[in-house]
Order: sequence, then structure tokens, then C-alpha cells
Amino acid sequence: MGKLMRLLRLLNLSLLVLYPLSWFAPLMRAGLLPLFGLSEISVMTGLQSLWSSSMFLAILVALFALVAPYVKTIGLALIHTGRIGPRLKPVLDGLGRLAMADIFLIALYITITKGIGVGRIEVAWGLYLFTFCILTSLFISCKTQQSMHFGHG
Repeated sequence: MGKLMRLLRLLNLSLLVLYPLSWFAPLMRAGLLPLFGLSEISVMTGLQSLWSSSMFLAILVALFALVAPYVKTIGLALIHTGRIGPRLKPVLDGLGRLAMADIFLIALYITITKGIGVGRIEVAWGLYLFTFCILTSLFISCKTQQSMHFGHG
């Protein structure tokens, strides 16, 4: 196995730990007025809140924000270890595209809330970790695809 593939494999395996950490890490702190304390919002607290208002939407968001990227990461780990062949790669790419929707939703939420002018939002370290996980997964996927096409790594 080449150096690049070893690096991709190590990065990918690290995502199996970093993804769950990012789901519980604070993405942002939000408050209604500047004088009041800020509540921390994570992927999990967001899902809990969504669950109380719409179970269907909560399940849908959980599939795209948690299940899709994690299944893709496991699939890439199986490709890197030779347990499954590259035929499954297009399915994993599709899962990766679906998983990018959560970054858009978070950005939209921040933009809308700041535009209202009533509330206050501060970005927290978990948003950077969550974004890192998704961008790293995209990088690993692209480089894995290239190495499979060109036969080097």
C-alpha cells in the first residue's frame, strides 16, 4: 500500500471517532437578546428539538447529517482495507453528496438568525470540527477515487 493510501486510510479511520465527537460538540451558541445567556446548540440538541416538533423531519436530518457520512466513512474504510471492491464507490459518493446538505442548513440558520436582529449567535468549535470532518471525508473520497482510476497511491 502506498504512502497516500496509508494516509487516506488513517485520516478516514480518524473520522470514525471525530464524527461522533462533532455531533455532540457545540456548533454555536444562540441567545434571544444580548443580555441573556447563550444556549449551546449541537447536532444532537438540534435533532432533539426537531424531534419534538417533527419526527419525520428529525429522522430525515439524522439520515443526512449522521448516518450518510458515517456509512460513507465505514464504506471507504472497507475499500481501503480491500474488504469490498471499488464497485461500491459510486454509492458512497452519493451518500457524501447527501451529507453536504447539513453544512448548508447550518449556514442558512446562522444567516437567517443574524438577519432578524433580535437574537445573537456565536460560532463554536464544534462547527469547525464538523466542517473539518465533512471536508476531510470529501478529500479522502476524491483521492481514493483518483488512486483507483490511476492505480497508484
